Amino acid sequence: MPIVAQSTDTTDWVSRYADEVIAESERRAPGAKHDGAAAPVVVVASGLSPSGPIHLGNLREVMTPHLVADEIRRRGYQVRHLISWDDYDRYRKVPAGVPGIDESWAEHIGKPLTSVPAPAGSAYPNWAEHFKAAMTEALAELGVEYDGISQTEQYTSGAYREQVLHAMRHRADIDAILDQYRTKKAPGKKQSQKPVDEAELEAAEGSGAASEDDGSGGTSGYFPYKPYCGQCEKDLTTVVSYDDETTELVYSCTACGFGETVRLNEFDRGKLVWKVDWPMRWAYEGVIFEPSGVDHSSPGSSFVVGGQIVREIFDGVQPIGPMYAFVGISGMAKMSSSKGGVPTPADALKIMEAPLLRWLYARRKPNQSFKIAFDQEIQRLYDEWDKLEAKVADGSALPADAAAHSRAVRTAAGELPRTPRPLPYRTLASVADITAGAEDQTLRILRDLDPSDPITSLDEARPRLDRAENWITTQVPADARTIVRSEPDTELLSSLDDEGRESLRLLLEGLDSHWSLDGLTHLVYGVPKVQAGFSADATAKELPSEIKVAQRSFFALLYRLLVTRETGPRLPTLLLAVGADRVRKLLAA
Repeated sequence: MPIVAQSTDTTDWVSRYADEVIAESERRAPGAKHDGAAAPVVVVASGLSPSGPIHLGNLREVMTPHLVADEIRRRGYQVRHLISWDDYDRYRKVPAGVPGIDESWAEHIGKPLTSVPAPAGSAYPNWAEHFKAAMTEALAELGVEYDGISQTEQYTSGAYREQVLHAMRHRADIDAILDQYRTKKAPGKKQSQKPVDEAELEAAEGSGAASEDDGSGGTSGYFPYKPYCGQCEKDLTTVVSYDDETTELVYSCTACGFGETVRLNEFDRGKLVWKVDWPMRWAYEGVIFEPSGVDHSSPGSSFVVGGQIVREIFDGVQPIGPMYAFVGISGMAKMSSSKGGVPTPADALKIMEAPLLRWLYARRKPNQSFKIAFDQEIQRLYDEWDKLEAKVADGSALPADAAAHSRAVRTAAGELPRTPRPLPYRTLASVADITAGAEDQTLRILRDLDPSDPITSLDEARPRLDRAENWITTQVPADARTIVRSEPDTELLSSLDDEGRESLRLLLEGLDSHWSLDGLTHLVYGVPKVQAGFSADATAKELPSEIKVAQRSFFALLYRLLVTRETGPRLPTLLLAVGADRVRKLLAA
């Protein structure tokens, strides 16, 4: 595959990071060729903890390196995107709002996530696998290519044994590095979107740590390794002693009182504390690029400390590590996977297509926060997306916007599935609202949107139609749904003055000749113009401001006569959905 030249587009953050990563890869392996079988692989990484639902904030941990990795692949380089499943982390607490669990799960606090039972009714063997599954499916739908690594498998197989022994031999050096940061606290420490590693907290507390987040046992008797108890499986253990020559380690468990002596050169039931574990992995895997949340980038944080540890202890290189900002949800506070009801990528993909969700992460720089809409804002978001699609098609999109669009709709492996006829999302939502999902009615309405080029099957409007239907049924409250009147409001009709009756007459007379989405839009906006003595084609510049007031009054009247409220779906869509015959029945004064 030919090598593509480095990007010169200074507005595209993905290309800029790809440039940096390629340059760093070549710096680490000078003179190496990247287009042959023996080419070095560019390694980028993400880390996810399946301690509960993996939410849309966690997704940024994956999408940031994915987009960079994909750009590098497009240029012809070999890339490996690692996702470390931190399933050997401790079970910290019983999360709220997770179906199938109760307070009895508290007895498992302190065990590895892979040793905790899955919620009742789950098809998966343990807690970690249960929460990994939904994320794995979502990543496949999003087109994310990655190599998954289970930290349970890595530690229990002995893959890191030499690294563990090395860290224990250099525990005094690690302790000295950590001691440089123990008294340094970032002013106004920012909240984290990734849970604090409680294994590290417990390791510290169990040994009388000098600070609550440095993962140490204090400056006296510091050990960077935490065993899981051989009896209760919990990490509420204290390392009593360790012999470098024999690798004999003595520990005791504060939870159950059990204690034992093991040889660390053959013992695989434990892990390094987080601030040592993370830099160890950078060196072990040769990671060149890995982002981290704002909480990991402050003075004394794991990324900052890890940079020194990877250099001085593991003889490695700290990866390029951009800070990424929080992702929010319209109308919701900052997300935490320890709380129930937090939207996940799977939830988002039920109401939006994969390219749109990819675009939200691609168009914003990692250090820019943004929100994902689960409310009415999703309609505006889709309008914005459709406008971008049109600009890309006619070549008028700005370079950075075109690049973000390209990253949203395709990967180096090919195009993502897309809707053949992407009708406006707000229109599809309105139709789904009015028809309650009845396919024959939905097809009739969608066919009438453009009589000159009607759709012949609902498959042409899918999967966007399915996403809009899901949004209506899962995100719109029942009392906000649209219910069309079954009988005319005779009392309201009889109370109309001559002007009101005339407006309805003009609308009904024009139905047949304007029966399309564009035609009905022209008609409903045109009736008040005609009544005021202007042409139905008159533009806003040609009309007095009073016309807008008259239009709003006319629209409110139509809504009251059709759906009992003064607002509702866009009137042209509503009229198409109701059907010409029923409209005549409900509006005949």
